[in-house]
This record gives sequence, structure tokens and C-alpha cells, in this order.
Amino acid sequence: MANSVGDGLRAEDVLAAARRLDGVAVRTPVVRVAEFDRRCGASIFLKCENLQRIGAFKFRGAYNRLAQMSPRERRRGVVAFSSGNHAQGVALAARLLGIPATIVMPRDAPAAKRDATLALGARIVDYDREADDREAIAARLVEESGALLVPPYDDYQVMAGQGTTGLELCTQAGELDALVVPLGGGGLLAGCAVAARHLQPGIAILGAEPATGNDWQLSLARGSRLTIPPPQTICDGLRSTQPGRLPWPIVQRLANGVVTAPDEEVRSAVRDLFEHARIIVEPSGAVAVAAVLSHADAFRGRRVGIVISGGNVDPGWYCHLVGGRQAGHSCSP
Repeated sequence: MANSVGDGLRAEDVLAAARRLDGVAVRTPVVRVAEFDRRCGASIFLKCENLQRIGAFKFRGAYNRLAQMSPRERRRGVVAFSSGNHAQGVALAARLLGIPATIVMPRDAPAAKRDATLALGARIVDYDREADDREAIAARLVEESGALLVPPYDDYQVMAGQGTTGLELCTQAGELDALVVPLGGGGLLAGCAVAARHLQPGIAILGAEPATGNDWQLSLARGSRLTIPPPQTICDGLRSTQPGRLPWPIVQRLANGVVTAPDEEVRSAVRDLFEHARIIVEPSGAVAVAAVLSHADAFRGRRVGIVISGGNVDPGWYCHLVGGRQAGHSCSP
């Protein structure tokens, strides 16, 4: 069994995170969908992190990081910035561990994610995604309070926690030919890449991002991190404008590439996951499924693991998409 190392993140870190999360995080199921196998001519294994605590994989990384804080650090609290799922992950981990939490969140974040973050006891500080620098706001709050900054991906222990998703998937599904993971800042892909290479050295590892938010695809092609304008996409959790600083060398070293999907394919994947598997997923969580279904020929004859990263979707939007006009039905009771 190879010992994969990724520029500061080791397989041992992911294994330690798995022990820390045992009995705290949900060991989410891996689901097979016959219709997806048929379309791709492949064996598809879906890792359902939409069933994780707070409805997304982000809880894993947040808890792994906060659980390692000293008593003195815990008293000072934590600060995080997020459009939703990381916010909820940090808020829940902080509540479980008795740590005060402040979240810097864009004003246009989905209402469901904002409300859930507040319900978990966190304080929200708003910012304008187009005009403000969320990292600068968080840095100011940290300086004022002495709290610990918990970034969504630029932290090795956060990435180690996220990597337990891939660790579980590779164990549950057995030998895989490919692993496809949603890609925003890169923490989930980096952690899963380290875990998957440790368990299955020959596996192909791919990131999946929305076509209009392909900062990783462009950066990998150029060989260095570039910045794109804030992307317009329904994948609100994948609107990063530049690859994460710490995930970048790990992904560059261990991943085999990036596949993209336009928003319309993501919408179709959200609908297909409900119709064929009764899986409720948010657009960001469905992007890897959309990418595989829209590039089916590339996966034909292979065993493919796909991470469904979250299911925190606005009920009105979801109802309209899955059961509304397009399907010829009404969402009314």
C-alpha cells in the first residue's frame, strides 16, 4: 500500500482524521443507480455526502480542525468565511465542542444556508461578494478577537478531514478505476486525492467544476494559479475565483485533470438524481455527476466513484426544478 504524500498533507493525517471523526461524522452510504450505469456503460458508485451532518462534507474538515484546538484557543473562538456549507460545518462543530463561532458570509448566500448557520448558534458578519474581500474581513475579526481562523480549504487539517470522504468511498466501493470529486477551492479534492492514492495507487483522480467557473482547469493548463472573475453559475458553493493556495500543489501533483459541466447539465443531474435514486442534492453537490454523465464515453467500461458533496438546496428552487413547469406538474399540495 503506497504512502501518498501531498506537499504538507499526508495519508497519516487523513487516517488520524478518520479516527477523530469516528462516531461523530456520519459514515455516509455509497449508492448504485442502474440508469447511470446504463448511460455511461460503467459501474458508478455515488458517495452521498448530502446525508452527512449539516447536509454536506464540510462538517468533516471543520470538526477535525476544531477538535485539535487547545482549551485556551477554544475560549477565544473561531472565525470562518463561507457561502454556506463550510459555515454550517464550522457552526455545528463549534456547538458540539463549546466554541464561539463567527461566520463571514456573502449577502447573496442561499437563505436556507444562512438560516441554518444562525440556528446552530453562530454569529454572521455580512459582506458584498462583488465589492468586499472576505478574507480581509475575517483577518480583521481575528485580529480584534484573537480567535482562530478556520478557512474552508487552505488548512491541512481541514483538508485531512475532507479527505475521509474519499477514504470511506474507496473502502466501501472496493477497487476503482476513477474518482471524480466536486472542485471549488480544492480542499475536498486534495484530501480525497491523498486518501485515494494511499489506498489505490493506480486510480485516476479528477476534479469537476462548473463550466463558467473553471479556474482550476485553466490554472492546471497554464501550470500556475490564475484568477477569474466571480463566476455566474447555479453552483453557489463552487464560485471560487482562484485555486486554493495549499490545495494547489497537492492537486497539481496527484490529480489527473478536471472535467466541467455547464449549468444546464448540472440542472439535469439534480433532476436525474431525484427521479432515478430519490437523492436530494444541491447544484454544487451534483457537478461531478453532471460531468461524468456529460462525458460518458470517457468512463465507459470503468468503475467510477463520484462524490455527491452536499444537499443543502433552497426548497423553492428545488421544487420548481424537479416537480414544476419542466415536468408538467405543480409543487402545490
